[in-house]
Amino acid sequence: MTAAAPIERDLIFISKATPGDDQFVLWLAPRLEAAGYKVFADIFDLDAGDEWRGKLTAALQSRAVKMLLCCSDETLARRGVREEISIAEDQTKQLQDPNFIIPLKIRTFQKLFGIGGLQYVDFERGWAKGLASLLRSLERQQVPKAGGGIIQPEWYAYLRRRAVEIEATPEVLTSNWLRIVGMPEKLNYLVSRNRADSAVLRKLGASFEFPMAEFGDGFLTFANPFDLTEHFERVGPFRIERDFDLLDFIENGSADAGIESRDAKSIMMNLLRQAWEKHCARERFLAHTFSSGLSFHVGEDKLALKKRVSWGRQGERRNSMLRGVSRKKIWEYGVSVIPSLFPYPHMRLKGRVLFSDIGERNKAIVIPDTKAQFRLRRSVCSGWRNKAWHGRVMAFMELLAGESPYVGLAVGSGGTITLDAMPIQFMAPVTARQTNRLGEDAEEPDETTLGGHYEDEDV
Repeated sequence: MTAAAPIERDLIFISKATPGDDQFVLWLAPRLEAAGYKVFADIFDLDAGDEWRGKLTAALQSRAVKMLLCCSDETLARRGVREEISIAEDQTKQLQDPNFIIPLKIRTFQKLFGIGGLQYVDFERGWAKGLASLLRSLERQQVPKAGGGIIQPEWYAYLRRRAVEIEATPEVLTSNWLRIVGMPEKLNYLVSRNRADSAVLRKLGASFEFPMAEFGDGFLTFANPFDLTEHFERVGPFRIERDFDLLDFIENGSADAGIESRDAKSIMMNLLRQAWEKHCARERFLAHTFSSGLSFHVGEDKLALKKRVSWGRQGERRNSMLRGVSRKKIWEYGVSVIPSLFPYPHMRLKGRVLFSDIGERNKAIVIPDTKAQFRLRRSVCSGWRNKAWHGRVMAFMELLAGESPYVGLAVGSGGTITLDAMPIQFMAPVTARQTNRLGEDAEEPDETTLGGHYEDEDV
């Protein structure tokens, strides 16, 4: 009788918690497969009727060449994950591979006996950076590639199982774009009649109430010299060196002034961003600087904790919360804007959430640690889903615009930049029904609203 050939070890086994790590594994696994590795993850490889515990054990004991261990306090507390770690420790000894277990730091975690001394790959600072580091490590350890860069069909099967229900009825969708419906006709180039120190001009320009961009010996702005009189008193009066037709300036720049079309568009987007930020500051929204820019939040000066804001058309009113408490932290919703001129002038809104510790009399004390902010956003906001996020941005705009259908951004005596207060809507030919249906007030009625998913029983 011929002895059976040994089973080839060609799998990268991903140990994870269900469903807490599903989103991460759904992102990671196909990218590893695209790089040529063969991946085993239970969400891909377990079919209906499988004896799942036996299949997991067999894959880890007989087929795995490495085990990627998703690490967070929640994941490492799971009984099933600890059992997989125990099996993997035996494989470490059997294969004489001290690097058989590769921890992946998804969130901060306490060291666990047996793996505490292992070097982890950091995905907490960014999934893309973590993937690049992991791929380099797999290459250095000469982990065999067996998949040929082909993503296994179970990936698509899983996506089909999670597919959103589609109905053959039209649906009105709301974008995150605010159309700019009006702008001043002229853009002025103002210079000081007296020679002024550039550093002084720059400082005064940054604190001016209206938007302006440094250019040459002065500023490009919609304001006129009279608007600058009091604020720029230290450097003397200003005069209009020249003005530009705004639409022509945006489209073509100015050859005479040495401004190319691309630079003109950048200048205009800078002025639009300033106009929005200065308006929000005047309206007493709370400013916060993120790594990618400035955002404005609904602080205590605008709204009490847990008070809802009504929004929507007459007869279809709903309400959403913009300040609340979760995990003993205060959260405050806000937005930052990305101005754009294509395909038409608009402001693109980006939802933000700022977390604070609770001080005396429920006063918010902003958490300065960016990593802590990131972790809270990932855990707290994961349960908001599309409809809740939509409700918050609509409530924010209701708070900003008040009774008006427009938001007017003051830019000086030269006019106003006017925005639609209602984000642009469009009609989709079909309706996509959310798996998790929310109430008419766009808030979930249970603790998952701010607590993420409920955890399944240990497996």
